[in-house]
Amino acid sequence: MAETAALETFPNPRPERDYEIAIDCPEFTSMCPKTGLPDFGTIRIRYVPDAQCVELKSLKYYLLAYRNQGLFYESATNQILDDLVAACRPRRMTVVGDFTARGGITTKVTADYTR
Repeated sequence: MAETAALETFPNPRPERDYEIAIDCPEFTSMCPKTGLPDFGTIRIRYVPDAQCVELKSLKYYLLAYRNQGLFYESATNQILDDLVAACRPRRMTVVGDFTARGGITTKVTADYTR
């Protein structure tokens, strides 16, 4: 899996308030474990932070680490959620992997976490 140590956080400037942070990563790539061909998609992250927020530059490099990994869409989406939750311990988080068509079929995987 991608290197979880690469994810960095910073203190939430308003921890007393519930507010949502929405991050879209439209250039996500990984590799199909069956064919070795590249998979393309958008990773959408929505979360309500608690004490920490995800630092975006580290998130970008974390997601780039998936580029040469052979894994199914379902595995990638759930692993991203697990790693982000471990890094920042949000109140709530949803990660959506919205993958482009392959063979005429699109796939959207949604993984949720609520503390």
